[in-house]
Amino acid sequence: MGGTQAIRGGRNGHGGLGNVLSGIAVAVGFALFLGGFVWGALVYRPYTVPTDSMMPTVRPGDRVLAQRIGGGEVRRGDVVVFTDTDWSDLPMVKRVVGIGGDTVKCCGAAGELTVNGTPLDEPYIDDTRPDPGPAVPPGQAAPGMPFEVTVPQGNLFLLGDRRDASLDSRSHLQEAGQGTVPRSAVSGRVDALAWPSAGMLERPETYEALPGGVSRPGPLPLQVAAVAAGAVLVVLGAAYGPLVRVLGRERRRERADAG
Repeated sequence: MGGTQAIRGGRNGHGGLGNVLSGIAVAVGFALFLGGFVWGALVYRPYTVPTDSMMPTVRPGDRVLAQRIGGGEVRRGDVVVFTDTDWSDLPMVKRVVGIGGDTVKCCGAAGELTVNGTPLDEPYIDDTRPDPGPAVPPGQAAPGMPFEVTVPQGNLFLLGDRRDASLDSRSHLQEAGQGTVPRSAVSGRVDALAWPSAGMLERPETYEALPGGVSRPGPLPLQVAAVAAGAVLVVLGAAYGPLVRVLGRERRRERADAG
């Protein structure tokens, strides 16, 4: 009987039901906090973007989180991390405009890019012209030059969002595959900006009507929520005992003053 009363009432925040619940809250909080971090490390990989070719979507020096995916999961409109030795020995970040079987053409009646004859509405691009740079190597297309490419099956046609400053598939049109990259070269899909700004990358609506639609966002928001909820539970659970002791002392002081 006395044990039950001790659990229900407790003394100075020790041994009571509230203290038991606070311990559970701390344990669950740690599980959520650490689990969210581990889950995130398994699903995502951080990258630092070195160039301005993806402005304004991603700026030079931005830290991004790329979901670890296989090339078969890539959809049009995705911003992907890939490595192709014909382009560079380092990972690069570009946007997927065309997939196997697509005909990508520049330019439509209004000067827009088209995929299978469908004009693309691309509010994410930056057409600000940079300062003149090195001459384009012979046999390669300069940015902005008209082109038409049918993407081989299993490949991707990739462009930078800063179209007038990006060395992308257009700069490799005369090579095998007409500047396209194998899906197997993709190691991740950029899901979010992490630093200095933070936020999820939106899936472009212009690709939704095309066959296959757009990709689904990864589990990053759920992982962040788990970490945040875990931190709150740990703080609240750990604060319960000291808070109850302080309140108990205040009540005893008030009773002593009243007596």
